Amino acid sequence: MSTTQPTTTIGKAANFAETRVGASVLVREFGRKIFPSHWSFMLGEVALYSFVIVILSGTFLTFFFTPAMGEMHYEGPWAPLRGVEISEAYNSTLAISFEIRGGLFIRQMHHWGALLFVAALSIHMLRVFFTGAFRRPRELNWIVGVLLVIMGMAAGFTGYSLPDDLLSGNGLRIIDGIVKSLPLVGTYLSFFIFGGEFPGTDIVARLYSLHIMIVPALLIALIGIHLVFVVVHKHTQYPGAGNTEKNVVGEPVLPTFAAKGGGFFFLIFGLVALISALFTINPIWNYGPYDPSPVSAGTQPDWYIGWADGFLRIVPGWLEFYIAGWPISLNINSAVVVMGGVFGAMFIYPFFESWLLKDKREHHILDRPRNNPTRTAIGVAGIIFYCNMWAAASGDIIAVFFQMSLNDMIYIFRIVFFVGPIIGYMITKRMCIGLQRKDREIALHGRETANIIRLPHGEFLERHEALPPHKLWKLTAFESPSYTPAEPNAEGKITGLEKFRAKLSRFFFEDRVAPVTKQELEASHHDHDSVESNTHKKIGY
Repeated sequence: MSTTQPTTTIGKAANFAETRVGASVLVREFGRKIFPSHWSFMLGEVALYSFVIVILSGTFLTFFFTPAMGEMHYEGPWAPLRGVEISEAYNSTLAISFEIRGGLFIRQMHHWGALLFVAALSIHMLRVFFTGAFRRPRELNWIVGVLLVIMGMAAGFTGYSLPDDLLSGNGLRIIDGIVKSLPLVGTYLSFFIFGGEFPGTDIVARLYSLHIMIVPALLIALIGIHLVFVVVHKHTQYPGAGNTEKNVVGEPVLPTFAAKGGGFFFLIFGLVALISALFTINPIWNYGPYDPSPVSAGTQPDWYIGWADGFLRIVPGWLEFYIAGWPISLNINSAVVVMGGVFGAMFIYPFFESWLLKDKREHHILDRPRNNPTRTAIGVAGIIFYCNMWAAASGDIIAVFFQMSLNDMIYIFRIVFFVGPIIGYMITKRMCIGLQRKDREIALHGRETANIIRLPHGEFLERHEALPPHKLWKLTAFESPSYTPAEPNAEGKITGLEKFRAKLSRFFFEDRVAPVTKQELEASHHDHDSVESNTHKKIGY
């Protein structure tokens, strides 16, 4: 049997790929993948494209940066620092900023792109949490997302610590203090990390290796795993009316989504370039080289690290005591406990909620945040907890701006640390339940038309209009998790753990508004039609 060989260059290349790796199968399977068109799914794309910008700009910077702490005197074009003793790392960063054509622009693109990457990734995780997209079978993908956030923070911290300026040196000094406060192993870990007593002799080189090799490799691996999970598990979708096979809300990768994605990447690239050209960030020439002797005020780390710094500022200094002669410095190392607690809670939450509900089903339809009031309230409480510590990192600047006492600001942040999340939780939960009740009323009685009619006997009525099917579906077609009481095990006993689960389940799911049933809708429509008919007769229709 004879086969026709391709004659064009493109045809030959396609034939080569097909015969070696079966490219047509890969293109066919991946090209048919449907990506949702809802705007909230673009947050993941923003994070991905920002990461690409960070990689491209970082590659440029590696050609000119010198990761060394050898001492020298500055002789560059920035006059205020001429003759000042600085490190080679700081000198090369100044050279990138002032002597390399386009260097400052690329530096700022790298920094702004990193900030946008972590911001988009964090908001994307919030979208996943509030809509319940972390439920089975996507628990592992949620864990990958949490690891991406941690690695993003690690990439940012190792990056802005490289220039060896005053701001980055203060950040490293804080890390050194936290590490040394760990009982028993703290001093040994500090010597291992810094290569001797702080600041060590090669900490910049070590951070450089982490920043350009290890952390990016982990990020790329995690992003690859995440995308594989997305393809395997398919995307979640928001509720919609009609046959789901005919109501796929999205577009295939080829050619529609790929074309849109390419255009969206250039929009993100252009936005980061515009911000980098107009707004200065991390002006290290103003800070000067790192010197442990001066105490600098008004310096804060980037926002995604600032919340840990804010906690250190508000924690009481008397939280230090001795056990058998060993100092336990909770006024410092409690920051590690708080950060570990936050990320630990994020890791286990999908399994925790599944355990509370005894729910092992697969979930592919997203929740509206209002339809799970307790989860939404917990999320808002966490945001308030985070934002309060983030603001506390700027407590000195806030105190100066509002002409307040710094001590008063610390006490305010301490009060909000405990009270803020509780108030946010209570208000959010009440709001969600109120919105659910409003949705139920609209589903049963229709939309208010603002059309007021007056009956012959003087009574005024507002005419209501039935909702279209897709809007009615949105208000009624959702799951409302309910309290699951304690159940006996195979031996007929109710264990203490099961009783504890039942109490937590009551706390999480007892306050709820049940979805409108089909019978309630039919009865409501029947009553509505009867009222309309009688009204028409009374006013002479």
